[in-house]
Amino acid sequence: MPVKIRLSRKGRKKAPFYHIVVADARAPRDGKFIEKIGTYNPMTKPATIEIDRMAAFNWLENGAQPTDTVKAILRFKGVYFRKHLMRGFKKGALTMEQVDSAWAAWIEHKENKIESRRAQTKADIDLFRKQVSGEAKVVKPVLDQETVASAEAFKVHEDAPESVSEVVENVVEEVTEVAEATEAVVENAVEEVADAAESAAEEIADEASEEA
Repeated sequence: MPVKIRLSRKGRKKAPFYHIVVADARAPRDGKFIEKIGTYNPMTKPATIEIDRMAAFNWLENGAQPTDTVKAILRFKGVYFRKHLMRGFKKGALTMEQVDSAWAAWIEHKENKIESRRAQTKADIDLFRKQVSGEAKVVKPVLDQETVASAEAFKVHEDAPESVSEVVENVVEEVTEVAEATEAVVENAVEEVADAAESAAEEIADEASEEA
């Protein structure tokens, strides 16, 4: 009997979910099937595909015909790549170990790409939620030359008190130094006057004692 690998629709309305099944080509789309080999969910990004690769490969080797959608899924999951490698094995160009190794490496590379895309999708969703919740990107305002000039002038006025205070401090220091110098000169003058007065008093006392 002719056998097809096709999708069997499940899930509720507007949220389709499919089983990948092997069924008689004459059976209705969602009717009885021979074997279920995987699932397909197109509602996620990227689409979620779970499939038994070896079972699908064996059915292809036995003559089962996939629908166009299932054929694309099998190519995406590497089933047709396995079929290509097995042709090389049958011709003697590859050993079974080489076939298995190449197929495993291909699957690993493909799965890593899928995980990377899934992570990027999650990051995009998180960014969208932040934007919706009000954490919008800050936009810098565009200022004209007049506004910039006013801002610079205001900044100069803000800096002015600091400059004035510095000048006042310098003047106070200079006045203090002058006052200290003047005080020292006055002290020296007072000492000289006191010495002169003492000397004059001694001379007068000596003269008075001589006259007596």
